[in-house]
Amino acid sequence: MADSADGVAAAATRLGVSAGQVIQELGYDDDVDDDLRAAIEQVTTTDLVDEDYDDVTDGAVIWFREDDGDLTDFLVDALTVLDDNGPIWVFTPKSGRDGHVSHSDIEEAATTSGLHAMSTFSIAPDWSATRLATRGRGK
Repeated sequence: MADSADGVAAAATRLGVSAGQVIQELGYDDDVDDDLRAAIEQVTTTDLVDEDYDDVTDGAVIWFREDDGDLTDFLVDALTVLDDNGPIWVFTPKSGRDGHVSHSDIEEAATTSGLHAMSTFSIAPDWSATRLATRGRGK
């Protein structure tokens, strides 16, 4: 769990982001983990871009809570400017916290968007991260 400066930096690195990447952020609100955001920006050496960004991105992070509406809409918005095979990370409040979203709800939205859930882990003291990726074509 990311509970120290080193832990947050390690969590950002665990997302697989690297220097020079442009990461779009959706669902920003006053409850996001600012240390995690700063760590992502430190690793990528770029500022996170918001939902109005209209150039190609290398990945996306979506802060999503139970009452935020339709996760599928957030995923489609992220996919609009996402480079091929770029990861989408959905950050949701951990179980037992206000706004918690069940893994089955994330999977359903991912499937509807043509994505699938790859892995879920603790990313910050109050947040879990689920990596979504495009479905591979049959080989």
